[in-house]
Amino acid sequence: MKWLLCMVTIAALSIPGFAQDNAQDSSKSADLVSMSIEDLMNVQVTSVSRTEEKLSHTASAVFVIGAEDIRNSGALNIPDLLRMVPGVNVAQITATTWAISIRGFDGRFSNKLLVLLDGRAVYTPTFGGVFWDVVNLPLEDIERIEVIRGPGGSVWGANAVDGVINIITSKANETKGGLVTAGGGNLDQGFGTVQYGGTLEGKTDYRIYTKYQNENHTPNGGGLAGGDAWNLLSGGFRTDTSLSASDSLMVQGNIYTGEENIPVTRLVSISSPNFQFTDSPANLSGGYIQSLWNHTFSARTGTTLEFSYDTYQRNDALREGRKTLNVEFQHHILWGNRQNILWGLGARYTTSHSDGNLLVSLNPPFASGYLFSSFAQDEIALIPYRLYLTVGAKLERNYYTGWAPMPSARIAWQIGDHNMLWAAYSRPIRTPADTDEAIHSAISEFPGSGGIPVLLEITGNPNYQNEIMSAYELGYRTTFSRKFSIDFASYFNNYKSQQTLEPGAPILEVTPAPMHLVLPLIYENLLDGEAHGFEISTNWKIANRWNVSAGYAFEEIHMHTEPTSQDTTSVAIAEGSSPRHSAQLRSRVDLSHGFEWNASAYFVGRFPAENIPSYTRIDTQLNWKLGERGSISLVGQNLLRDHHFEFQDFLHSIDANQAKRSAYAMARWRF
Repeated sequence: MKWLLCMVTIAALSIPGFAQDNAQDSSKSADLVSMSIEDLMNVQVTSVSRTEEKLSHTASAVFVIGAEDIRNSGALNIPDLLRMVPGVNVAQITATTWAISIRGFDGRFSNKLLVLLDGRAVYTPTFGGVFWDVVNLPLEDIERIEVIRGPGGSVWGANAVDGVINIITSKANETKGGLVTAGGGNLDQGFGTVQYGGTLEGKTDYRIYTKYQNENHTPNGGGLAGGDAWNLLSGGFRTDTSLSASDSLMVQGNIYTGEENIPVTRLVSISSPNFQFTDSPANLSGGYIQSLWNHTFSARTGTTLEFSYDTYQRNDALREGRKTLNVEFQHHILWGNRQNILWGLGARYTTSHSDGNLLVSLNPPFASGYLFSSFAQDEIALIPYRLYLTVGAKLERNYYTGWAPMPSARIAWQIGDHNMLWAAYSRPIRTPADTDEAIHSAISEFPGSGGIPVLLEITGNPNYQNEIMSAYELGYRTTFSRKFSIDFASYFNNYKSQQTLEPGAPILEVTPAPMHLVLPLIYENLLDGEAHGFEISTNWKIANRWNVSAGYAFEEIHMHTEPTSQDTTSVAIAEGSSPRHSAQLRSRVDLSHGFEWNASAYFVGRFPAENIPSYTRIDTQLNWKLGERGSISLVGQNLLRDHHFEFQDFLHSIDANQAKRSAYAMARWRF
């Protein structure tokens, strides 16, 4: 309970600040205290049903990270922001990689989590996950991050199995003027953003920005520099145009370039049983453009047309590049007095290439294909303002497994003005990634009989099938007063056809020389099981200048292989790759004379599969407002211990380093 004692101490030290209140300081803190807990629970969210609805009335486990939460967190990246969400597992592997999942099954590429940026998927079908290092935009431009703990497949499609994270940026008219931020510290050695926004001819609001960051190495297992330093330079823009009284157009884009070191222990050659640590620089580049056209026919109906194009190139071990073109259409109709209907169509074309090498490659190295989808959703007011039923389904065809339906049903019961009970059933799927179908990755070598080298290799399966899950959820929200709220969600997930590694028949190869024996481990769908747990979060406005938020999550996973499986590791990995217990406690205190103090404690239970013990992380930030335009922040992170492991990749596709105690200073100025 060290984390709890630390936070109690922080809170106790903060209390004397209230004695120095005055009228001037109260006006400065109006933005922090103007919204009551009841107001915060009624924030509009869009990620559950693709239409605006109040958070307090949403039949899903949703957590919203607002702009104030972002500013007060002290975080410099989105993964660290997500630590505050109960049920979200965030573990740093190296300076550039994280394992992030919702409700278990954590991994470097968490393939059951769909991540969106303004509704555009940043999930890569190559590995089935997210490159978090390049989800890198100015945090000051984020309006909110909506985190759905639980399925979202009936709205967003495949791979939204255990959760959806939608990063929603601010409109251009909300970021007018100039912004300059700059800072540095022992780990984040130098970073900064320059941005400017304005209006063109009275109809188009815009902003343009450039952002740079340079990060030092994190320590390896021996406490030395872990060979993972990196830097990234990015630039972007957004425009919002009022085409007419009925039409609006949003266009935004981003490009980036950078270099990062990836610490990997690799085989020296097939002819040698030795391994070698390498941290060769890998070049990164890419970008996207996205447009969104909204047309309103009347107050009761409207359409949305979205277009996006993404491209990236990563010159790491696989040396892979990808281009993706996506088009989506959506139509919204209020039908009568009781039905809210939403339907849409989508098409996506994606193509990739990879050079690979003798130790990791895709076969074939080129892949391309189309994805088609349609969805429909109907929200029915069974009892107006009290009882709502939402039914929907998405039908999606991917280029590996064909057509697949993803249905869901949700019911919300508004009990009085301050209580809401909800329940849901969903059946999402996870479709195969390119690596599931086509990877060849050497993971070990040892001498065999007669001196013939033996190579242990993970091999893709061209017949790999969809992974299926049936989810049952029950939740309750209440606001006891304008000062205290509770949000509770429980779930039972039934998993079918999950991934195993099955031994295949040995293969004798003569090339590359010398002759060697390959023992393949082939991906199959022979793992089943269940997971159950709950999450609870609270917000308490203790005093006019003091807010406290707390969260706790519990999960237990039970898996088993099918009788035909010979896999001996996947059960332990699935059951032990995420903590059973985790908790958060955050305090925000508005002191006098423009000072604010924010502190957070995060407890994470042990990871049995990776042999990672439990740990507690303490972050704190002292912020000094310089009038209405500027601020100076001093931030400390991971303060309890100098360094500790948070995750180990069981396939050793990357060598884990340790999260490091760090501190930085940052100045922000608006003009």
